[in-house]
Amino acid sequence: MQHDITAATKRIPVTLVTGFLGSGKTTLINKALHAPEMSKVVVVINEYGEVGLDHQLVASSDDQVLVLENGCLCCTVRSDLVGTLNGLYHDRASGRIPWFDRVVIESSGLAEPGPILQAFLSEPTLDGLFRVASVVTLVDAVNWKDTYERHDEAARQVAFADKIIITKKDLVAQHFRKEDLTRQLRKVNATADISSIAWETTNIAELLSQEGFDPFNPDSDPRPWLQMQDHLGHDHHHDHDHDHDHDHDHDHEEHFHLHGKGVDSFVLLRDIPFSREELQFLLDTITQNLGPGLLRVKGLVNIREEPGRPAVIQGAQHLLHTMTWLDHWPDGDQRSRIVFITQGVVGTELREMVETIARISERTFKARERGRTLSS
Repeated sequence: MQHDITAATKRIPVTLVTGFLGSGKTTLINKALHAPEMSKVVVVINEYGEVGLDHQLVASSDDQVLVLENGCLCCTVRSDLVGTLNGLYHDRASGRIPWFDRVVIESSGLAEPGPILQAFLSEPTLDGLFRVASVVTLVDAVNWKDTYERHDEAARQVAFADKIIITKKDLVAQHFRKEDLTRQLRKVNATADISSIAWETTNIAELLSQEGFDPFNPDSDPRPWLQMQDHLGHDHHHDHDHDHDHDHDHDHEEHFHLHGKGVDSFVLLRDIPFSREELQFLLDTITQNLGPGLLRVKGLVNIREEPGRPAVIQGAQHLLHTMTWLDHWPDGDQRSRIVFITQGVVGTELREMVETIARISERTFKARERGRTLSS
């Protein structure tokens, strides 16, 4: 499925803001609604009452959308999110509401991002009009440990995040160390960008207004999306200039596991290119074996039949999106790298499963290629 740059520019970037109850989402959204920089942004919230909108800031309204004095638009989810976004898009096109060029969605504190991401990947109308630029998850430094141990939703919110924002650091004990919490969060999500934020409106507007990676734009840079610098360093880089006369596979893995919720981040690196058939076999087999335990997949893959053009793969909750292509690699490193985020699969079992499937696929398709060569 090919998309040109013209079509890519028409898709509206969406930032999904998530985080468990008390993590600071309402404060973040409330400040965003007051930020001058949020002009031409639609903020989709759960309830108007939760953000405490000052009616003096409302420039105009209809039954569904409030237009604030700063040019920001605000609405609540109508019957369902798909219908809400489709309605906003067509209202914008018809001129019923002011023009907007991005969307921010506040999810419920008890909701997990998976179904929302899945809707953007599987719903044709959404996929053609909108794209998820970033999933931002707020983590309460005071209550993180207890929340994580008690609620699966909190674990999944962290697992799906592209960016994790640590909040309430000023309320924790003096012995609190951000690096300890960062290490715990990294065990759940190996590739998210983890940071704090100053609560000025300018910083919040910047956080919520980033373009993100667009896989339908062949010139888009995937490196910030994958956030894999720690896994692509010298510790995991192996030269293969010498001859290999054996069958060991060229895949290298890193995995992390946090006991209690069984959330794993697993990074598969591969030095040699995949064939199209081999990659499809690998992904299909992993998806079938993990089932609902596969939370998220994203990666950049070197395909033998498309030299110089990396393939972008992404998926949510065992649903893989149609593969798209970039026009060139972002740098000289052309290794395939795929991130799997899973739940309910023991880390050693996940490693063994991926190793076995990768080994079977490589040997199977090598044999198939030899057969084709002999028969030609």
